[in-house]
Amino acid sequence: MAPRYKVTLTEEERDGLETITRHGKTTAPKFIHARALLLCDAGEHGPAWKVADIAEALGITPRTIEHLKQRFVEEGLETALVRKPSSRIPEVTFDGAFDARLTALACSPAPEGRSRWTVRLLAEKIVELKIAPSVSTMTVQRSLKKTSCVLT
Repeated sequence: MAPRYKVTLTEEERDGLETITRHGKTTAPKFIHARALLLCDAGEHGPAWKVADIAEALGITPRTIEHLKQRFVEEGLETALVRKPSSRIPEVTFDGAFDARLTALACSPAPEGRSRWTVRLLAEKIVELKIAPSVSTMTVQRSLKKTSCVLT
């Protein structure tokens, strides 16, 4: 089966990649991607290694090399070398306000019929009071540990 994306480097691109891999400081991923592109080069000056051989030599997966080749062919050399920043915005549900309300709840008297709060009881009460839509017992434990709150 023929490779889906064929990397053919110009002389200038090849010189630039060789400079990255031989001189100066660069990040490890950029170095590995530059080296992989040099080994993938199917032009007249390139060795045109097989993807599996490149993956084994560089310690990366064949799928990574396929993605690298695709980015090179579709978007160019610079885009292939530098990882695109994530467009996903991490959702922060548990902030300082959550910690404060949890600590206040943990410091309040224990529920009827209980001698003290447990992590599981606190998690259930947080959901019941609609402080958070859902919370794991480990999140409650980490938050209490962070504020040095002891449930005994």
